[in-house]
Amino acid sequence: MSNSLLFIPDISGFTKFIQTTEAEHSQHVIAELLEVLIESNTESLELAEVEGDALFFYKEGIVPSQERLLAQIESMFTAFYSHLKLLEKNRICPCNACATAPNLQLKIIAHCGELQFIEVQGNRKPFGKEVIEAHRMLKNSVDSDNYTLISKKLASEIGLPIYYYSKLFKFRQGLDTYDEVETEYIYAIINQEKLSLKPFSSPKKVDLPNSPELVSTINIPVPAEILFEFISNFKYRHTWAKGVDKIEYNHNEVNRLGSEHMCVINEKHLDFVTVIKEVKKGQYIYGEYSTSAPVIDSFYQFYTITPINKTTSQLYLETYLNSKFILKKIITTLVIKKIFSKNLSKNMESLAKEATKFHQNNTRTT
Repeated sequence: MSNSLLFIPDISGFTKFIQTTEAEHSQHVIAELLEVLIESNTESLELAEVEGDALFFYKEGIVPSQERLLAQIESMFTAFYSHLKLLEKNRICPCNACATAPNLQLKIIAHCGELQFIEVQGNRKPFGKEVIEAHRMLKNSVDSDNYTLISKKLASEIGLPIYYYSKLFKFRQGLDTYDEVETEYIYAIINQEKLSLKPFSSPKKVDLPNSPELVSTINIPVPAEILFEFISNFKYRHTWAKGVDKIEYNHNEVNRLGSEHMCVINEKHLDFVTVIKEVKKGQYIYGEYSTSAPVIDSFYQFYTITPINKTTSQLYLETYLNSKFILKKIITTLVIKKIFSKNLSKNMESLAKEATKFHQNNTRTT
């Protein structure tokens, strides 16, 4: 039987990250990164299992060439660190999970051997000695959390020299003992600066020259960071956004600059993009921009949160209504502005009530 490839990308720092950061956002960050790694699978590898912070891939009966294997490894490191850079640059959330996500690292273990399979609830999965060996090599003596490790068996199979050297890879020998059996491997610590990270859109802060058409201020007995989470997390929007029938968004993504969501109101679909603008130090800002509202060419809403003390925040809401043509401006002034003003009052009252309830419920459970 031909050898098969076993391939395990593993996110380093996952346990510490989960234990010391906000659970929901840390889960979203890890889920995004795992999806990015899956999407960067250039070798048609089969995904056997998602193992918390790791992915277990295999390629039955085939071991890619040296060039293709190294290209696959580079592809995953590039995708991983490109996404971390996106999370860092487009972050709006002040929580620890979002702030510390750029500290995560990646290691990739590659091995080969003859595979056996078992079937579990209709799913065929690799099983046996080689699978155990591949997973054992995750626990090694490499003095880094950011590397690729290739078993000596796989290196020999594809003719990869022990001291192979390139712009990204500089391999060294390694040896560890598992259950009194020595396992040889080669490994290369990955320098992130050597990766050609993928470009991404990084929206700039909004600078509006005009004053807002509508403003509203309210004090809410909720800490600033918790109030920010309640407002910016679409998961809670339905509890306070009156008149909104449905909100569609990416459930596995942390809201950030450029994130999109859609509100369905009376069967009309309004598309929104997350934006921010400059605020004073110590304040939190969340904004939304849309060009799909009837009559109005574009409008912005900004929620500025100012901590009053550790338990209370001031929420300042600004609404900008922009219409280019005279007729639209007249309709906006006489009709649209009144509708917005009426809904604004209701939503602010509802937001304050539901945010307070949200905070009280979270306080009881922690």
